[in-house]
Amino acid sequence: MLVTERKLLIFVSTRFLFPVDSGGKIRTTQILRGLKDREFRIVLLSPASADLVRTYRDELDTVCDEFRWWKEPRRGRLFRYTRMRHLKSRLPIPVRTDRDAAGLALVSDALDRSPAVAVYDFAHSGVFLPDALDCPSVMFTHNVEAEIFRRHRDVARNPIFRMIWANQYRKMREFERQTLDRFDVVVAVAERDAEQFVTDYGTREPFVIPTGVDLTFFGYAAPERRRDVVFLGSMDWMANQDGIGFFMADVWERIAAAVPDARMTVVGRAPPENLLQEARRRNLNWTFTGFVDDVRPYVQGSAVSVIPLRIGGGTRLKVYEAMAMGSAVVSTAIGVEGLPVEAGRHYLEANDAPAFAGAVVELLEDDQRRDRLSREARSFVEDNFSYTVAAQAFETACNLAMERHAETAT
Repeated sequence: MLVTERKLLIFVSTRFLFPVDSGGKIRTTQILRGLKDREFRIVLLSPASADLVRTYRDELDTVCDEFRWWKEPRRGRLFRYTRMRHLKSRLPIPVRTDRDAAGLALVSDALDRSPAVAVYDFAHSGVFLPDALDCPSVMFTHNVEAEIFRRHRDVARNPIFRMIWANQYRKMREFERQTLDRFDVVVAVAERDAEQFVTDYGTREPFVIPTGVDLTFFGYAAPERRRDVVFLGSMDWMANQDGIGFFMADVWERIAAAVPDARMTVVGRAPPENLLQEARRRNLNWTFTGFVDDVRPYVQGSAVSVIPLRIGGGTRLKVYEAMAMGSAVVSTAIGVEGLPVEAGRHYLEANDAPAFAGAVVELLEDDQRRDRLSREARSFVEDNFSYTVAAQAFETACNLAMERHAETAT
């Protein structure tokens, strides 16, 4: 039997992928898991530590054939403030803080192995590009980074913060444009993102992959916990902090007035102290879980999952996960942006405080409406999404990169 040697794929990430505690990590690990043991031999590169590698050795083996790492920088409790020293850098602050000399050397060494394709995860990883990228290449975007910065600018109330966000938006827009322009294929996770890349940056025919969900893991449960409201998302992401701050300050009081025994659970790592203190000050019936190993006990069976986002980009894996688990969804338009979901059928849409509170109250009080929305959403996810389909599409994008690179080389 003839065995064909698998082609080498280098995958560059600016963050260690485990634990899988954010939407981006979920999407990336699902894609890698679907790619593994097929056409490519995967070498994953990211920051890490010896302890992390030992702890997550088994998980790493499910997503790559070889893992290579540089020392993960220490970021203390004051990191969000100390990184402001990079404000004068030509790079956006989060990109500049990702740059690492050891990482550059490791990526350069991997590229010297002449991979069949090099994949860079998130636009931020462009900080590890060499002066000349001489192999087929794919940029795996998860959102339009500059758009997130622009939305932060637009909602900032403090004029100093607004000025900082405006500064960072300009830098991110330029960095993102220059970075995407260097790749043979830009992969987008939503049609609207792809259209924006073309319009704003002149990107050549971005390749859109579907969002994938592990439907076996995220099993369905009817939303029978009639007073439970839940939010699912990493709480060290500023867009989620803004959304939960808005929900707490402007929406929850209206819900509690109509349904006094309603309970709110915020499921996600690293909730900021200011939100914890504000919930205590207001004496709210809220729980912040912090990091949890398994989100399913909190979401499955809950009446409503809320997505009160006013900032963000890309697509929200958490939307499909909540739908898969049966929790009826109430979201702003931004919260489901880029997803082919239908308001009133798969979720309820609300874009201001009174409407958002009204939609949540309706689902808490109307069992039939809540159950119908829950089942319709689960069926929609079952019929249209799985992570294996998304991974196969990503494999096609890698082959397209090889074709395009060969074209430009001749």
